Amino acid sequence: MNAIRFFSGLCALTFSSLVIAQGRLPTIPPEQYTPEQKQAVQDFETVRKAALRGPFQPLLHSPQVMTLMRSTGDYLRYKSAIGTTLSELVILVVAREWTQDYEWMVHQPIAVEVGIKASITDAIAQGRRPQGMSDDEEIVYDFSTELHKNKHVSDHTFARAEKRFGKQGVVDLTAINAYYTSLAMQMNAAEYQVPKDAKRLQRFPR
Repeated sequence: MNAIRFFSGLCALTFSSLVIAQGRLPTIPPEQYTPEQKQAVQDFETVRKAALRGPFQPLLHSPQVMTLMRSTGDYLRYKSAIGTTLSELVILVVAREWTQDYEWMVHQPIAVEVGIKASITDAIAQGRRPQGMSDDEEIVYDFSTELHKNKHVSDHTFARAEKRFGKQGVVDLTAINAYYTSLAMQMNAAEYQVPKDAKRLQRFPR
């Protein structure tokens, strides 16, 4: 709940005063919504208690996909078996892997607020393995980075995750990686922009 309150406050203080560059899939003005888009936005605002923002703006060009993604995120973001603190660590790993500035801009402050050390987030931003992680953070970090970089998870890493979080936790951990990867892909494809004064992740050679 602390993460949810912090995120809501961040949105209220920050996103209301920022103009996000439009990119390839411009934000649709409310007066131009189709009936399906209008319903999708209404459902979003009812469930999330916030205005439509971030990846859901370009996703609204396909309102059915947007609604399905929002619904999936309702569980994975707030109710997963690994908890909201560790899920923030996963999101940062995904944001770094995809060099997704918006995901990083939103979730790095939340991660620190809910208990992830700033030194850990700094290391991830720099592409380094963090030092001083807790056992749970190490399990989640190793599982996520292996999944992204190797397209596979080793038996040792899988066994540690299953022992700690159970089978549901392993499924949820994988799904959080997949969900935020999908959002990152949508924003990267749309060239969704952060504000000009926002800190951007370092670009690494591919």
